[in-house]
Amino acid sequence: MGLRRIPSGLQRAAIFAVRFISPAALAASAVLIITALALFVPPFVGMADNGDYYRILYGNGLYFSQPDYDSRYFGYFVREYGIFQYFNEHQTLLYSSQSLLIRLALAVNKLVYSTTVFDIRIQAALLTLMYTAAVYLLVEGITCRMSRARGYAAALLVVFVLADTGYTAYFNSFFGESIVLVMMVTLMASWLLFYRKRYNDYVLLALFAVSALLLITVKQQNAPVGVVLAVAGVSLLLMRRDRLFRFLAGGILALLFAAGIVTYVWIPKDFVHINQYHAMTRGVLQTTDNPEKALESFGMNKQYALLKGTIYYAPYSTVDVDGSHMGENFYNKYGFVSIAAYYAAHPGELGALLNAAARNAFTIRPPAMGSFEKSAGRDFGAQTRFFSAYSLLKQAAAPRTFGFIVIWMVLVAGLYMPGFVQAVRVRDMRHIQKLALVVAGMGIGLSGIVVSIIGAGDADLAKHEFLFTLGFDLVSVLFVADLVGKELGYQQMPDQPSSARKPAAVLPPIANKGVNA
Repeated sequence: MGLRRIPSGLQRAAIFAVRFISPAALAASAVLIITALALFVPPFVGMADNGDYYRILYGNGLYFSQPDYDSRYFGYFVREYGIFQYFNEHQTLLYSSQSLLIRLALAVNKLVYSTTVFDIRIQAALLTLMYTAAVYLLVEGITCRMSRARGYAAALLVVFVLADTGYTAYFNSFFGESIVLVMMVTLMASWLLFYRKRYNDYVLLALFAVSALLLITVKQQNAPVGVVLAVAGVSLLLMRRDRLFRFLAGGILALLFAAGIVTYVWIPKDFVHINQYHAMTRGVLQTTDNPEKALESFGMNKQYALLKGTIYYAPYSTVDVDGSHMGENFYNKYGFVSIAAYYAAHPGELGALLNAAARNAFTIRPPAMGSFEKSAGRDFGAQTRFFSAYSLLKQAAAPRTFGFIVIWMVLVAGLYMPGFVQAVRVRDMRHIQKLALVVAGMGIGLSGIVVSIIGAGDADLAKHEFLFTLGFDLVSVLFVADLVGKELGYQQMPDQPSSARKPAAVLPPIANKGVNA
């Protein structure tokens, strides 16, 4: 069928889309629509509480108002919570940038919905808007110098991956992963736009700083992200010669490094003991064939070998995990550094844990938490399959060994390396940002695995490795998009994007209605 046989209305719509809707706008619009359908249209999709919500809830003026809330743990998503009206006797249990979002959502909730009941969809709406903007910037950075055809292909890839409900369901929850998702995408987008020289560098530097700071401080597990960004971000100091930019960039990198240290130091003592317990019982003791000998290497009583494989929250235990005896003779005997040293001396046991981590490293949505409200009539723990093709495919098809992760990192970094080397030769310090960004994404993801297994063994790995699975997806999307756009190698950056320099394409005339070719 020729072009003239297409109804003129459809022709005009197609021409309008090609001429005025950029790949970035297409991707952002699609993510917004898909997320809105999942989170705000019945049956509402969210994530059930696994017992962690109280850590962030009480300190921000909210409480569990459902009388049967305990029966909904893991199985059902709860949409409404009570708002403290008078004195809040609960102390802040967790210092997190997530509190900023909750306080903002609470203020909006009181303004537009209720002063006594908090609807978590208010928070989800704020996150959805921020996420839409982040996706727009990311796709703009990926496609701004591609042809329209390749740009649309890359945009659809981003939608397929990042609009997956496995990711966006976190918005209807009090898990910090919702902030991690939005800030990680924003961070990668700002760094990619540096490379593209797409917007004002100082504006992008501010966006980079804010997103990185919120990412680092949202969870204590993210403390190493500050170190990764401070090291990889040194490339930003080379990008421009003016002293002001270098001074600001250097100050921001120092701030991010300090934020990582402070985030680690501020881990509440109760949470330290929980992680410590699992690091030993679900880590060191879990992987060794001789737990008594392993305990002796830490100067601990061999009788603690009975705790092998146990969890902190077990209702019945052979010891009082919070007792003073455990504090003096168990928790005080080891820490993150000593466990890391132990694994360095026992690479076989480290390898076993790394492979255990790899088996969960490609899970976006933990299988233990349900997606629906109890009123939706779904089975306990049932999860949505709406726009979940990518997360289901990834979980089913991804190799489950740490060796695959190493091969993936070497392959991707290796294919970007020739462009990096060429950029260094011609002293194009802006172009080296691409490899710096890729390495940072890998480093952030890898830190999620290492911190998880050293800091808490194999306890709740599917949720603890969210940082890796997100980093893997973002780097992989960028890599595939660069393959599609033929941009893996070195390309000299012009002053303006190609779309701004090329004249508009000549479009065919629209035939009158009813006239055949």
